[in-house]
Amino acid sequence: MHRFIPVLVVLAVLASPVVGSAQGLYYPGEELTYRVSYLNITLGTIRSVVENYTTLDGQRRAKVKVYLKSHPNIPFISLNAIYESWMDTSITHSYKFNANTEVEDGKWEFDQYTFDYSKMNIRMDKYRDKQKVFTKDVPIKGRYNDGSSLLFAARSMLYSKKSYKIPTVIMDEAVTTVINFQGVIGETEIDALDYPVRTVYFNGDANWTGIYGLTGRFEGWFSDDEARVPIKAKMKLYVGSATIELMSWKRGSWQPPRVKS
Repeated sequence: MHRFIPVLVVLAVLASPVVGSAQGLYYPGEELTYRVSYLNITLGTIRSVVENYTTLDGQRRAKVKVYLKSHPNIPFISLNAIYESWMDTSITHSYKFNANTEVEDGKWEFDQYTFDYSKMNIRMDKYRDKQKVFTKDVPIKGRYNDGSSLLFAARSMLYSKKSYKIPTVIMDEAVTTVINFQGVIGETEIDALDYPVRTVYFNGDANWTGIYGLTGRFEGWFSDDEARVPIKAKMKLYVGSATIELMSWKRGSWQPPRVKS
């Protein structure tokens, strides 16, 4: 059970042209922390850290690390995981994904997805106690995103004003997610600020069921500026509609944009 990141945005990208580019979006050193809540009860946190460009199989890649932690006082959620994603420098699709998930006290499960676009295949490997327990090859017809790269693909597509049926990898399965990028500008309030943030709205449907019953209709609001930082999202869980809200950020001198007067 290690796919909590889709609660953040649940987004991926098709192998079709993407509006926008990595310029201004991929910012090494960016650190965004989100509160995940239900009825204002904190379920956990998600922290996304953008690392410096790196090399994978001799090619320059973008890299992001995501830390997921459930609140210790919530009985029906127990999650401690670290995800790593190696993306194309366009930040529109993934080449490799690692997940380290604590399944019991002190016991960890390791998952690795390798995206081989020359062979149009995704190799999925799972390890417990450093022993391989699962291998699966999934044939594909286009480019995919993993759980950690979804956020960046979404930022690239924000202003497209198009709807997409998007290839996504969730819970060891290749599935689809429908995303409607509407380009509607509005304002969004979060507890971390004393002013409303100028945002761009989108919505969609997760055509799958993930961890904690994560499924169905979702909504999101990203900052209406060059950075396109995710500000807030809502999605369904077993318990009801969860809210994911930006609570702290480090991105140079960036601050969430104010609504224009």
